[in-house]
Amino acid sequence: QVQLVESGGGSVQAGGSLRLSCTASGRTFSRHVMAWFRQAPGKEREFVATIWWSGGSTDYAASVKGRFTISRDNAKNTLALQMNSLKPEDTAVYYCAVKDAVGPWTNPSQYGYWGQGTQVTVSS
Repeated sequence: QVQLVESGGGSVQAGGSLRLSCTASGRTFSRHVMAWFRQAPGKEREFVATIWWSGGSTDYAASVKGRFTISRDNAKNTLALQMNSLKPEDTAVYYCAVKDAVGPWTNPSQYGYWGQGTQVTVSS
């Protein structure tokens, strides 16, 4: 059974930092694109960051570029998101996901494996 489990969420003040982790079990995803998405109350799930299987290529949403860093450790089957200079608008449930389709990496429908999500709350 494939499982993705996120951790590291919490509450911080604006300007603070958090590091999210995602651990995969049940199979390895070393050859898959992985990503972080987020969903705020009343809003659609949105793309945050993605990383290629080798870790050599990444892409970020404009709203987080320069503040967030995505990384992966294929040996440990883990994905991470370092979030710095957090803003209240970053408040959301954050999900890790594994891409298993060939469409755009920013489209959540292209991801077939999802974690349960971890809450990030940033206060002003």
